[in-house]
Amino acid sequence: MKCRKGLWFQGAALLLIAITLLLAPGAVAQSKYKTLHRFKGGADGEFMYAGLVFDQKGNLYGATTEGGAGGKGTVFKLAPNADGSWTESVLYSFRGGTDGNTPYASLIFDQKGNLYGTTTDGGAQGNGAVFKLAPNTDGSWTESVIYSFLGGEDGRLPYASLIFDQKGNLYGTTGHGGTGDNGTAFTLTPNADGSWTESVLYRFLGGKDGALPGASLIMDPAGNLYGTTIYGNGGNSGRCLSGECGVVFELMPNADGTWTESLLYRFRGGKDGGNPEAGLIFDEAGNLYGTTSDLGGNCGTGCGVVFELTRQTDGSWVESVLHGFSGRDGDEPAAGLIFDAAGNLYGTTVVGGDLSLCNGGSGCGVVFKLTPNSNGKWTETVLHRFLARPGSLPYAGLVFDASGNLYGTTFGDIRSTLGSVFEITP
Repeated sequence: MKCRKGLWFQGAALLLIAITLLLAPGAVAQSKYKTLHRFKGGADGEFMYAGLVFDQKGNLYGATTEGGAGGKGTVFKLAPNADGSWTESVLYSFRGGTDGNTPYASLIFDQKGNLYGTTTDGGAQGNGAVFKLAPNTDGSWTESVIYSFLGGEDGRLPYASLIFDQKGNLYGTTGHGGTGDNGTAFTLTPNADGSWTESVLYRFLGGKDGALPGASLIMDPAGNLYGTTIYGNGGNSGRCLSGECGVVFELMPNADGTWTESLLYRFRGGKDGGNPEAGLIFDEAGNLYGTTSDLGGNCGTGCGVVFELTRQTDGSWVESVLHGFSGRDGDEPAAGLIFDAAGNLYGTTVVGGDLSLCNGGSGCGVVFKLTPNSNGKWTETVLHRFLARPGSLPYAGLVFDASGNLYGTTFGDIRSTLGSVFEITP
């Protein structure tokens, strides 16, 4: 893989981008592109793997993996101004010690307006942490670490964002630790005294049951959890990373408090894709949608796919590839998808697009849209091709505002750009 989120920590190419006209195979899209903020490095932060989240007032929040007063990453806010510009403020700068270090994942809000996230490093034992940021009446924010990973059976290196259940419990994954260092799924339960208790729901064993969950979980109405692992499946395909192509899994709670894993799909490493780095989403019918960062057969060894998993009457799941990327239309989707109200899917690819730019000609990434057709197929439209300056390498997914505009982040190329936040009006 050329530019791998989370686990490969490769410095990558550039950041956000100017307004441009995008052409995709079979489709032309005129989308207005706007850079809301360019990170300068230093105190305001630099380099982003994380996506964005809105508050109820229309402000955006995110995290940078580096920069800030301590050089170990930041949590920031972007507030819209009346003239259409946006103002950034740093809510917290990580120091790199017990407070955490290097946040890779997007943030989430609780009902009281507190922010929660993860850091891949730091914490009391240096194995990563889960943190909370609480707003103060004077506009400042106070950080507290609600759990520091010990690095053994409880997990280590949480790359993914968290989710809440209706009772206020948090759920997440760690990329490593657990049994055989293959990663875990965990929950954090709040206590009456303000502390939190971690419980490991499942320790991945590697091989057929999956290894290295790098993405967040989703929960269905019955309380079952769904996710992906980048490695595992026991297929030993030489076309996949580390010879293993990854899985889609479900975790079901039992009456005694334990959880049982079932595998919904094992990627084979051919046209069905391989090595999913992103999480999943549901449609209204309960079908699952996601991306794989590799394979698919349309780009040498494959540029990745968008897939759907449909539950059958016997309880099994069948995969359908909705789109296989071929390079100019995108390459290496590392983030998940979002739906609009009409049932169209939107996402990003880390590279691909204009293949004359970035990473020795592998492209700077794209924003894409997939539209369902009446015959069951889907049509891809490229909404934006990043052109290196001011943006490239969108590792994270997208969010909508109330008007249907898209917002996202780019990583930056280390040399001339250090990350950015963008808006696209489709």
